[in-house]
Amino acid sequence: MDTIKILDPRAAGLPRPGEVLERLATGAAWSEGPVWMHEDGSLLWSDIPNNRMLRWHPSQPGQAGVWREGVEFTNGHTREADGALLHCSHGRRAIVRTRFLPGTLTPASEDEVVVSHYQGRRLNSPNDVVVHGDGSIWFTDPPYGIVSDHEGHRAESELGRCYVFRFCPATGALDIATDWLQEPNGLAFSPDGQTLYVSDTSAALRTDGSGHHHIVAFDVIAGRTLARPRVFAVIEPGLADGFRLDERGWIYTSSASGVQVFHPDGSLLAHIPVPEKVGNLTFGGPERDELFICASQSLYRLRLNVRGVQTP
Repeated sequence: MDTIKILDPRAAGLPRPGEVLERLATGAAWSEGPVWMHEDGSLLWSDIPNNRMLRWHPSQPGQAGVWREGVEFTNGHTREADGALLHCSHGRRAIVRTRFLPGTLTPASEDEVVVSHYQGRRLNSPNDVVVHGDGSIWFTDPPYGIVSDHEGHRAESELGRCYVFRFCPATGALDIATDWLQEPNGLAFSPDGQTLYVSDTSAALRTDGSGHHHIVAFDVIAGRTLARPRVFAVIEPGLADGFRLDERGWIYTSSASGVQVFHPDGSLLAHIPVPEKVGNLTFGGPERDELFICASQSLYRLRLNVRGVQTP
């Protein structure tokens, strides 16, 4: 099996000669939310049903350690400009922040709840989060952490809908960025911050064939509002649970068969087969050219001839 199946000549230079997909660690129940920690060259990710976060470091080949337990079912993660780590907590139904002592992964204090309510009502279960260049925090809020006790705590939605939110740390304002999607899930900005990609995975919980499994693109207006929604790509098989972009603006998204790579014009460029169902992924490594893939029970890595978008 090819490490990367090239579907468009523009992707011919994507594979790095001699590189193969590596399984770095396994043993999770469902791997999600990978985030690169440049301070010590490690990767953190969530094992949601086991209510813990795992850590992989190259000094421990073939295995992962437990970074934290009892994390209230964290899902997606990202970094802020000052290095703080943002968590999407299904259990707390909130965006949570961990601050570290300089240059370490040692928490400087107890975690902070960044935002947990909209107009006095609890959020559903924040799923994925990104930070815009202006410092605003954007996150999706589908129901997956409240539909059962498997990945959170069963509860009724207090909002009655699922939204993409924008939170401004400077003012404390939480605004609905869009209600255009049924169940928003993964999200990521283009390198210039002018486009926001959001997946709608409303097909995930339905057995009748209804619901969506596509990525929607929005224009970002003045870093504050979204406009001109359009379906960017339909993901088959499976769903676009999570995705990230490289410096050229190519989109690397999860699917049931591996990682699918799209050009900003919507063309499917390449497919990276993965032997387990992919949940999410991120770029990392000292040069940001290593694609880390969370897939079912395992963590995989593939070095590419491209660098991921610069993040804190």
